[in-house]
Amino acid sequence: MTDAAPPDKPAGVAGLTAAERSLRKAVMVVAILNLAYGVVEFTMSRLIGSVSLAADSIDFVEDGLLNILIFFAVAWTLHRRARIGHALALIILVPAAATLVTAILKILDPSRPATVPLTVTAIGALLVNLVCAAILVRHRHTGGSLASAAWLSARNDAFANLAILAAAAIAIGWDSGWPDIVVGVGIAYINADAGLKVWRAASRERLESKAAQA
Repeated sequence: MTDAAPPDKPAGVAGLTAAERSLRKAVMVVAILNLAYGVVEFTMSRLIGSVSLAADSIDFVEDGLLNILIFFAVAWTLHRRARIGHALALIILVPAAATLVTAILKILDPSRPATVPLTVTAIGALLVNLVCAAILVRHRHTGGSLASAAWLSARNDAFANLAILAAAAIAIGWDSGWPDIVVGVGIAYINADAGLKVWRAASRERLESKAAQA
């Protein structure tokens, strides 16, 4: 005879609620979209020499990996979810650090990237991120720190894409790479803020887990 699973512990995939199953499907779709467009955006960033697209492509890949991790972590206990939530917060901070490094290198050669391909690629990225945010929005208040991490990443990427479009518009009349650099630093800040929010949410879940076990 097997022991019953604790209230906060899904018994693997079979023990998931309907909401958790729905979240797993959502994050897998989002992961595929992010990884696919990350390749597109990175390729274009190399072709036109754009810091902001390079930073955003890293963000796309990070979001893809993050959502794949969430797909598996949903079936874990509340305590383990809290621990993985802390790990996801650190993962979100990786693009922030990478963007800062890229921006510093760009300062040494602040040339303007080609504005038309930059604009077209940023519009495509914005559409992908809006679709991902729409898929995840109904899970952000019910899926804990995991769903919060996924939704915050998609939302922040959409903001980043708007900033890239603004930089492209400014660059039309200003032959400089500085708008691209400023956007890169802005993306780093947004990701850092999201990482801190996910860390706090995971910390709350860990406290809830300890209280449930007491």
